[in-house]
Amino acid sequence: MPPTNDQRGRLIALEGTRATDLRRAMERTRPRRHPLRAAGGVSWWDASGTFYEMWLGKRRHLTPSPRTLLLLYASDLSFRLRWEIQPALAAGRTVVAAPYLESAIAFGRASGLSRRWLAELFRFAPQPDLCYRVKEGKKSSGWKGKPTDGFAEFCSAVLSETAPSFNSVDLRAAMMALLDASERRRACRRLAS
Repeated sequence: MPPTNDQRGRLIALEGTRATDLRRAMERTRPRRHPLRAAGGVSWWDASGTFYEMWLGKRRHLTPSPRTLLLLYASDLSFRLRWEIQPALAAGRTVVAAPYLESAIAFGRASGLSRRWLAELFRFAPQPDLCYRVKEGKKSSGWKGKPTDGFAEFCSAVLSETAPSFNSVDLRAAMMALLDASERRRACRRLAS
C-alpha cells in the first residue's frame, strides 16, 4: 500500500565543492531537531561505483569531457534515486543526498555548459524538499582529496590529466560562485552547524 502524502519522506540536498566538507557537515549537525539529524539515510555520490571503477582502469585512456562526466553523474544519480532515495522516501524516511543537483550544475556551468542542457539532463530528478549548502573550507585552493572522495575531486583529477590548460583553483572558485548564486536566489540555504 503506497504511503499517504503525510507519510512520504523528505529529500534533503547537501551541496558543496569538497567531499570532506560534505562529510564534516553530516558529522557536525548535532541538535536532534536539525533536519540532517532526522535523516533516515544518506545517499552519497558514486553509489553505483561508476566513477570508482573508471578510476581503477587505465587512467591514461581516461579522457572524458565535462559533458561526459555530467552524463555519468546523471547515470549515478539515477541509480541512487532508484535504489536508495525513492524507496526510502516511499517508506516515509528522510534522505540526505550529498551532493545532489546544485553541485553538479555548478560544475557544468563552471565548465561552460549551458543552463538549458543541464536542465534537460537533470529533468528526471525530483526537486529536493530542502537544499543546504555547506560551509566551504580552504576557499582559495583547488582540491586536495583523493579523486574517489567526491564528484568535483574526480572531475578535477581527470581534467588535470587530460587538459593542459586546466586550472583546478579557477574551476573550484567558479563552482563556489555559482553555489553562492544558488543561495542568493534561495535555491539552497547555508547550513548552520
